[in-house]
Amino acid sequence: MLAVLVWGTTWHAIVHQIALKSPEYGVALRFGLAALLVLAGARFLAREPAVRGRRVHAVLALQGAFMYSLSYLAVYHAERHVPSGLVAVGYSASPLLAGLGAWLAWRHPVSGRFAAGGVLGVLGVALIFWPELSAARPGAAWGLVFTAAAVALSAVGALIALGSGAKGLPFWGAMGWSMLYGALLTAAVGLAMLLVSGEPLGPALRPPVTMAWWLSLAWLAVPGSVLAFGAFLTLQQRIGAGRAATVGVMTPVVALTVSTLFERFEPGLLTAMGVALAVLGNRWMLSRPSVAVARAAE
Repeated sequence: MLAVLVWGTTWHAIVHQIALKSPEYGVALRFGLAALLVLAGARFLAREPAVRGRRVHAVLALQGAFMYSLSYLAVYHAERHVPSGLVAVGYSASPLLAGLGAWLAWRHPVSGRFAAGGVLGVLGVALIFWPELSAARPGAAWGLVFTAAAVALSAVGALIALGSGAKGLPFWGAMGWSMLYGALLTAAVGLAMLLVSGEPLGPALRPPVTMAWWLSLAWLAVPGSVLAFGAFLTLQQRIGAGRAATVGVMTPVVALTVSTLFERFEPGLLTAMGVALAVLGNRWMLSRPSVAVARAAE
């Protein structure tokens, strides 16, 4: 529930980030700050043992590349081309992709009830944002490409995280290092793009001075990254990748509420129908855990 409530508001916060700086700048700073907070908490609050081993750090770097770098770069770039609600709709496919990935990786069973619930949830969220879909702006094709890439990359990162968690790594330390690796990769990508473009580094690297940008960054880095990812990854380790990914179905419902309050979104009959379908689909997927996607093998 925490991940749903927080992530449902981050779509709007990202809008403030990309209005003033490049997606690479915002993503690198977001997860860099989050990584420092998580690693400090792991060391001084949770008292976790240090994360050691080249192979372990290689896995965490791979997880960070997919979960905290490439997938979020795709999200930020998608929101430059299409409304944020449309990107949220794309993430409603997360449960189906995660369930399929768990089946491919570990042969976890995926029941017909789970698949039907996932399809129903996707249809419900699509109905919620149908007005935005039908009013796509020029360049929407790129937005759809980035959205699809974000969903796929995020699903890969979640499966890597599930596998690393099953090996008994320190929870907060592993998450902090993977965030740090993701931030470093994003910074490298952003710097490379600046060098290729020939844009002066000084203005490009200088942070904005607006309060909205800093407040949105703080919200994205602390509740949107540290707290929400901590809650989601804990949930994923407990109930499995497919069922935990139902967060991706319910999050756009919260995003709808935020859009209504702050972006003058006007819900109608299709919105009500979509909410009903999304809730019903989630209920189907969350029932009968024995026939849904099982936990990862130890």
